[in-house]
Amino acid sequence: MRSNRSHFSDLLSPTLLNRRRALLGTLGLLALPAATHVSAAPAAKPKQQRSDVWPHASQVPGGVARLSLGPSAKRPAAFSGDVPLLVVGDAIEWTALVGIPLAATPGDASIVVRPESGAEKQIAYTVAPKQYREQRLTVPPRTVDLSPEDEARYERERAHLATVMATFTELRPDASLQMRVPVPGRRSSSFGLRRVFNGQSRNPHSGMDIAAGTGTPVLAPLPGRVIDTGDYFFNGGTVWLDHGGGLLTMYCHLSRVDVKVGDVLKTGEQLAAVGATGRVTGPHLHWSVMLNRAMVDPALFIAA
Repeated sequence: MRSNRSHFSDLLSPTLLNRRRALLGTLGLLALPAATHVSAAPAAKPKQQRSDVWPHASQVPGGVARLSLGPSAKRPAAFSGDVPLLVVGDAIEWTALVGIPLAATPGDASIVVRPESGAEKQIAYTVAPKQYREQRLTVPPRTVDLSPEDEARYERERAHLATVMATFTELRPDASLQMRVPVPGRRSSSFGLRRVFNGQSRNPHSGMDIAAGTGTPVLAPLPGRVIDTGDYFFNGGTVWLDHGGGLLTMYCHLSRVDVKVGDVLKTGEQLAAVGATGRVTGPHLHWSVMLNRAMVDPALFIAA
């Protein structure tokens, strides 16, 4: 029987939440019960864009900015702060793909471009506001705190995952960034959904939940290398793939992991099976896409 509880990571007390924001702000975990009241908020209207370019541009928190770097004989290096960015294109025109964190403040932003020769320059862009849907729940207060043992486990996992999320390798020259959906099924919880427990706001959902039965194969959405597998407190059975250029994907709550660190997968190869491990209320796949260490909406990488 499925529990009536929601995402346990979102039930943390304010004190524990502050200590966990670096990790839990990036990890979305669980679809909420269908009976829960959801209040819809209007989404920002996207600009007209080419339907055959991935990821689609969406300059909002949790979106992706596509910034032209102009022509250059060699691929320029671009950075958001000190974090390297994914740069695609050719000598005629290079484009920086910038993952915008869900916690980003709307307004002016910029990146730094460092060409092989010539002066460093800044490129400005604007982050537009976006109001994601909100979900309000009343839960027993005793469900919000971790035991000392679980807290210690969480801290160990947080330190390890910080190194995984900092992975940056070269992008394949022929790389296509259009992803296939890793498992068929209904999207049971959308990216950016903001939850309020007992009147207190928690971190928004930072991935896409896809309803599927235990044992359903999970397939690689792009070619990639396995950079981490494990059984984590919140996420359960988990696999991380590196697709190059700071583009990573994460798969959670798996009942079985079929790969090991170092394996190189082609698009469509099986990496795991759907499950209900970790802090969940039922079987589903939680799928996250990370770009320059920011979780972004997976829907920007797939055909509608």
